[in-house]
Amino acid sequence: MKMNVLPIVILTLASVSCTGQSQKSTTPAPAAKSEPAATKTLVAYFSATGTTAKAAATLAEVTGGDLFEIVPEQRYTDADLDWRDSKSRSSVEMQDKSSRPAVKSKVEHMEQYEVVYVGFPIWWYIAPTIVNTFLEQYNLEGKTVIPFFTSGGSGKGKTLDYLRPSAPKANWKEPINLTGADKAKVEKLVKGL
Repeated sequence: MKMNVLPIVILTLASVSCTGQSQKSTTPAPAAKSEPAATKTLVAYFSATGTTAKAAATLAEVTGGDLFEIVPEQRYTDADLDWRDSKSRSSVEMQDKSSRPAVKSKVEHMEQYEVVYVGFPIWWYIAPTIVNTFLEQYNLEGKTVIPFFTSGGSGKGKTLDYLRPSAPKANWKEPINLTGADKAKVEKLVKGL
């Protein structure tokens, strides 16, 4: 026996529609809350071996920030990174604090960001000079700049002393150590800022 389902569906919809109209609410709708404008965040990082890249990805996930890799025009080889060789590229650059290794690309529309995290491995107790190159490309006046670093054993050293002149009108925060930090630790560090 075949049943025609269409009349049953129409009657059901009509019944629901009428029921909904007869029960008008007398409670006023709550006023719309105005959400504060979201702070646009950038997480820029230089990573020679991938360690800082992992920390940056976690930080971007926690902050909701856009991720940008500071890529040198000429990538660093293992020989370039040999800190025990005084003639290696990294040793030579770090001995000359005015060294500014070229970067491959720039952040488009930097003006949209209010908070800029800038990450790097610690080299000779400071940030690699390519980070200065990155900072000096932009007008960071009034922006909050928060350095973060990874390290095989040394602390932040005089990092801020060497970075601050590259963006003197930025609102600098103390560098945070993200060496080996998992998501929970990054969340805790960010909340403490």
